[in-house]
Amino acid sequence: MIAKLRGIIDTIGEDSCIIDVNGVGYQVAASAKTLGKLNVGTETTLLTIMTVREDDISLFGFADVWEKEWFNTLTKVQGVGAKVCLSILSVLTPTQLSQAISAQDKASFCRASGVGPKLAARIVTELKDKIVTVPVAVSNSQPMSVAKENAPVELKELPASDADYGKNEDVTSALINLGYQRLEAYRAASKVVAENPEANIATLIRLALKEFVNKDM
Repeated sequence: MIAKLRGIIDTIGEDSCIIDVNGVGYQVAASAKTLGKLNVGTETTLLTIMTVREDDISLFGFADVWEKEWFNTLTKVQGVGAKVCLSILSVLTPTQLSQAISAQDKASFCRASGVGPKLAARIVTELKDKIVTVPVAVSNSQPMSVAKENAPVELKELPASDADYGKNEDVTSALINLGYQRLEAYRAASKVVAENPEANIATLIRLALKEFVNKDM
């Protein structure tokens, strides 16, 4: 069983990345939030879960232990497969997941692709008494992405608070509605939210669109 991979990020796709470990490329499916923290050419460590089926072997990667634990928890709910789980983890942080389940907030789960009202209701019902925990020593550890000499990858483009995550998701959703892919939308939104913490959503959307214009020039 492969529980962790450390290597160079070779390729980043819409829903997965390829990590080069001593010349062997592993394709790892991941949430948009984890993929948004990665950079091609950077040495990175990802926690992983490997699933083995009769006709398929898959690897799922996570930037931190909380996301991995939530993946394990969510996939125990009937109807929540790995793909749907990653979709949920792409729109909700671990903290937001806890809050949504505590508040029985089905609408938050419906934001994820592949999650309808019935499945959302099942998730909040089945997990209402579930507490996701990790060992203290692990929860206090650094993010799993590493760069030169094991230093953490720069996360300055990533939202730092739940309020920022809320703004980030609003801007990301707006960009997706305008035709941009989720991963590129998430990255642009993360960057402008981090650089303009006091800006309103309309301003952030305009700034994010400028990111795409500058990129294409």
